[in-house]
Amino acid sequence: MSANPEHSTARPSFKSLSTSTAADWTVICDEHRRFFAGLPERILSHLQLLDNDYGGFPVDRLQHSLQTAARAAEDGRDDEYVVCALLHDIGDTLGSANHPDVAAAILYPYVSEANHWMIKHHGMFQGYNFFHHLGMDRDMREQYRDSPYFDYTAEFIAKYDDPAFDADHPKLDLDLFAPLVRRVFATPRNTIYRSLQE
Repeated sequence: MSANPEHSTARPSFKSLSTSTAADWTVICDEHRRFFAGLPERILSHLQLLDNDYGGFPVDRLQHSLQTAARAAEDGRDDEYVVCALLHDIGDTLGSANHPDVAAAILYPYVSEANHWMIKHHGMFQGYNFFHHLGMDRDMREQYRDSPYFDYTAEFIAKYDDPAFDADHPKLDLDLFAPLVRRVFATPRNTIYRSLQE
C-alpha cells in the first residue's frame, strides 16, 4: 500500500492517549482535517457499492436510492432532506440487519433531529407495506405514534421511499446529487469532536 502524499509524515510517539500531549494533538488534528475533507467523496464511493446490487428487488439499490432522492428533490425538499433520501439505504452493505441505524449514524452529525429520526426509523415504517407478507406485524410502527416525527416519517415512506422501485424509470446518475452531498457533509453541527474540524 503506497503512502498518501496528502497525509503528514509526522507521527506522535505516545503509547496511550493518557500520555499524549497538546503538541501530539496538533499533529492529529491537522491530519484529521485533511481526512475529514474527503468524507463526501468516501460517501459517494460507498454509494457506488449499491450499483448492480438487486437483492431480489426490481431495481438495484443505487437506483432505488437515486429514485427516492429524485422524488424528494422534484417535490421541492431542501438539500438536507434530499441527501437523507439518497443515503437512507447506504447501510445495506455493512448493516444488513440494521441498515437504518447505519445510515442514521452517518447522517447524525449533519442533519436535523427530524431528519435523523426519519432515517433511523424508516425501515420499520416501510415495513407497513410488506411485513405482513413475512408473518410480521405491519403495524409495528404504531409504537412510535406519539413521536412528533411519526407523520413526517410516514410521509417520507409514502411519497418517496415506497414508490422508488420503478424498473421503468430512466436510469439516474449519482453525479446529479454529488454537489448536494458535498454541501451537506461540509460542516458537522452535532458532534463532540467539533474541535477536530476547526
